[in-house]
Amino acid sequence: MKQTWWTLGEQFVSRAAHALEHHPRKVTALVAALLLTGGGGAFAVASLGPDPAALPVREILESVDTLPLDAQSEALDGHRFSLYAAEQVRSSDTAEGLLARLGVNDPAAAAFLRQDGLARAQVLGMPGRSINAEITDDRNLRRLQVRWATDDKHFQRLVVERQPSGQFASRIEIAPLVASLRVGAGSIRSTLFAAVDEAGIPDAVTNQVVDIFSGDVDFHRLRVGDRFSVVYETLEADGEPLRTGRVVSAQFENGGRTLQAFWFQEAGQRGGYFDAQGRSQERAFLASPMEITRITSTFKMRFHPIHHTWRAHTGVDYGAPTGAPVRTVGDGVVDFAGQMNGYGNVVKIEHGGANSTLYAHLSRIDVRRGQRVERGQRIGAVGSTGWATGPHLHFEFREGGALKDPLEVAKRYAPAQELSAQSRVQFQQVARAMQAQLTVAATANMVASAR
Repeated sequence: MKQTWWTLGEQFVSRAAHALEHHPRKVTALVAALLLTGGGGAFAVASLGPDPAALPVREILESVDTLPLDAQSEALDGHRFSLYAAEQVRSSDTAEGLLARLGVNDPAAAAFLRQDGLARAQVLGMPGRSINAEITDDRNLRRLQVRWATDDKHFQRLVVERQPSGQFASRIEIAPLVASLRVGAGSIRSTLFAAVDEAGIPDAVTNQVVDIFSGDVDFHRLRVGDRFSVVYETLEADGEPLRTGRVVSAQFENGGRTLQAFWFQEAGQRGGYFDAQGRSQERAFLASPMEITRITSTFKMRFHPIHHTWRAHTGVDYGAPTGAPVRTVGDGVVDFAGQMNGYGNVVKIEHGGANSTLYAHLSRIDVRRGQRVERGQRIGAVGSTGWATGPHLHFEFREGGALKDPLEVAKRYAPAQELSAQSRVQFQQVARAMQAQLTVAATANMVASAR
């Protein structure tokens, strides 16, 4: 009988140990339940083991043999790894110079870039393009990629790759751009140029903000303390920013006023910018035929720099370097494109309603007579042809056949586009989400400025 109870005890302990090993959580829960339902008394747990402080301490010293290093060194020698580098193509780059900046010392790769038609056309002489290289540990080229945008939805990727034979091959791939949102904000301390540079906002985004608010804000006379915030798209290729996209929303605090603009597009309609109440923020005419620049002479009497007499200046002059792009301020048809006496190279555009604009002293003309153009389209480049003491653009606006101040005309022409009643509900939802993003950007800028 004693043997039987002892055997049963061993079996119980064995099964309990097996259950604790394989189902610790269930066993713990069962024990806890038994304790909680077993009478509601007080429990105390006493340590049945010896006091650790009273245990003897022994020091054991053993010699350990190191593993053989020769085998490890041989294994490392047989392991190959890659290095990665990124650069931007410069206008003065040669094949050798570009590869040297990437850390590549590979005469065969340089020869391929010079001789291959695709590589030569898409790399050398293409300043500003981003280029990435995968390089072996002995500085030979394994793979080279160059990316550029073809439109707002796709980009092209040139791949130059070393083949198993050791020779290089090139190919062109097309892939979609991925749009992501970024925010930026700043405050005016001296000029808009300095503020956007400090905020890290791309020039292309700044130009869009200026165009959006140009009918309400004189960007040539900003005040210290004026603030701005903007949410804009960044178009990425292979996870890297390739170019900026559209401004999604923007806010400008100018002279105590808070101006807002939200991008919205109705189904089947041309997209545009609207304020929080759904009123269009765009004007029929841009305030300036150039992106951000400086005005050197306004619509007023001035002392003529060539004739040395006081004469009425019938337009606005914009100082800019030769080759800077010039755009039309409104939709229309090219009425004249050629040379015109002291104006040098000229483009004249009819906008309808007896309104026309003239762009003079151009170094290049990019349109022809009779061509239809859209607001913001490039029509030429700044120059110093005709009677000009230096490179600049002379811009005139005729309203009803009479010369008018271009800086004032744009403010008077509100757009015809308005939101339909059925689109206002959807717009309000979009505007609230965009407003939250602008608030985040503005708050972050205020916190940063307070530090």
